[in-house]
Amino acid sequence: MNRAAHAAAAAVTAVLLAGCSNATSTPKAAPGGQAAPAPAPSQAAADANSAFAAISAAVPSAKLGGTVTAENDPNHMLGRPNGYTSKITFTDARIPAEQTEGRDADDLELGGSIEVFPTAAEAKARADYIQAATKAMPALVEYDYLHGATLVRVSRLLTPAQAADYEKAATKLP
Repeated sequence: MNRAAHAAAAAVTAVLLAGCSNATSTPKAAPGGQAAPAPAPSQAAADANSAFAAISAAVPSAKLGGTVTAENDPNHMLGRPNGYTSKITFTDARIPAEQTEGRDADDLELGGSIEVFPTAAEAKARADYIQAATKAMPALVEYDYLHGATLVRVSRLLTPAQAADYEKAATKLP
């Protein structure tokens, strides 16, 4: 590829990654200029730690990586409009170490993450956004599994059969 093509590819990648990381939205106004009420929480929305406890019981190769806070959230979505209410990252021992060398400790490629949203609709919107943003970028593709207001994001470095363990475990979340 020539330099111009490399530069264009790098620019597109940067735009897609920025969009994946910093999804934001402005709250909608109700008639009369008042802020619209927040959507009702999902009936059985758990936090990401309890969801991970259930998933790791079914997928023993999964180990807690870390708990995302407002201070360390790379996506700047925790507690923000249309953002998640909790998030954790996890590793999966089935991913060969040589495939993850040099990655940050919270990198999705090490295993995955669990994001819990106030509503199932917000979780679905996030999953749809991620799938659309990564569709043309094989290096960014991931497995995404929705269960109510919980989005389980799994590394593309796992085989489809290995990732299916997370899908099966996600269907059993409360």
